[in-house]
Amino acid sequence: MSSKRRTDDHDILHEPKSSDGVDRRGFLKCMAWAGTGVVWTIAAGGIPESSLFGQSKHAGKHDKKSAGGLHFVQISDSHMGFSKPANTDVAATLQATVDKINALDEQPEFIIHTGDLSHQSKAGEFDTMDQILKSAHPKQIFYVPGEHDTSVDDGKQYLERYGKDTKGRGWYSMNHKGVHFIGLVNVMQLEGMGQLGDEQLAWLRDDLKSVSASTPVVLFAHIPLWTIYPDWGWGTKDSEQAFSYLKRFGSVTVLNGHIHQVMQKVEGNATFHTAMSTAFPQPAPGTAPAPGPMKVPAEKLRTVLGLADVHYVEKNHSLAVVDSPLVTAEGASAGILSEPSSLARLLRRNLQIG
Repeated sequence: MSSKRRTDDHDILHEPKSSDGVDRRGFLKCMAWAGTGVVWTIAAGGIPESSLFGQSKHAGKHDKKSAGGLHFVQISDSHMGFSKPANTDVAATLQATVDKINALDEQPEFIIHTGDLSHQSKAGEFDTMDQILKSAHPKQIFYVPGEHDTSVDDGKQYLERYGKDTKGRGWYSMNHKGVHFIGLVNVMQLEGMGQLGDEQLAWLRDDLKSVSASTPVVLFAHIPLWTIYPDWGWGTKDSEQAFSYLKRFGSVTVLNGHIHQVMQKVEGNATFHTAMSTAFPQPAPGTAPAPGPMKVPAEKLRTVLGLADVHYVEKNHSLAVVDSPLVTAEGASAGILSEPSSLARLLRRNLQIG
């Protein structure tokens, strides 16, 4: 495993750095939040609007099920088997995530898990995750692997359990309610950044040939399909070729995990979104010596873990993503938002660039 990808054997304290080497222009129109949720609505013309979770001016549109609409949930980076100080009970926080899903006013039709189901690709870790997810009301779950699911045995156990009816190393596509979903695998060739590879790119090109340009497309993969921070391997080096096949589509939404925090970006016809982990947070890009589990005060842990709740309304081709932390207690949220944290500073600096 690349040393740039993460350091799992220690917990990183979140200390700001005044000179971190982040290309600020690379973060143009990119925003990061911690401890709060964001409603992200993509209109037919691809113009995004955002507002804080629970304060959305679009809430009336998305809280009630619309005829012909689609509702699903994204979870990510559960890391079953991890038991270090950043979170000594990842099973409990995954169960809390399931409980939150089950308590939604409108039950999602399915769940997408964007990888790192396990921490060390062990059978018992997959078993634990499966057992917890059995209690979720949505019974259909779609997976893509993370590097922790493939690095020990080259993904053999993952593919045996979750790769049935997939292509190659686990990629696949499906259509549901007028939306074309594509699950991609970018963790098999660990050389710093993620990589799709020639075989998968050829499959993607062929898969999209029969899809109408007016069809909304949702791609999901573990490592971000946009370059966030190359020094930490936070990006996919051949993603540009993949997106060359998607230029003709009016609406492309990309859901990723891996970085354990919410970051969003709009570029052309594509909206990129990374999700919180259900296990532990990681530092903001360049604010620590390396990526890895980040320890926060115990009372704040569940404010930086959570899920993404996604709605698609067919009549106006809008897609709304609501990032919901496991705990939204006013005191805990206020504490995180009022602290001069590195994430808050990064957000302010990014907004000033635009």
